[in-house]
Amino acid sequence: MAKESMKARERKRSKLAARYATRRAELTAILKSTDSSEEMQDKKWDAMIAIQKLPANSAKVRGHNRCGLTGRPRGYMRQFGISRVTFRELALNGKIPGVKKASW
Repeated sequence: MAKESMKARERKRSKLAARYATRRAELTAILKSTDSSEEMQDKKWDAMIAIQKLPANSAKVRGHNRCGLTGRPRGYMRQFGISRVTFRELALNGKIPGVKKASW
């Protein structure tokens, strides 16, 4: 089991990422524009500074996938939302339909 503080940190990061997602997307769109006028270069510079001033944990990439049952950070299977260890335990107990031990 993961520490409760680690789970809480991940929840906090996901909330921050959701809160700042639109602002970060707007600033990123300005940075990726292909317009090379002097005025646009100033806007790009301002956008770059604005992105740097956003909280670091508001970036989506700072989040980490964790097992929904145990909170394990490694061996995460996106399709099921659980870790590989939990998946094996559930499959062995017959709680995941259609999975045979030979298919692991």
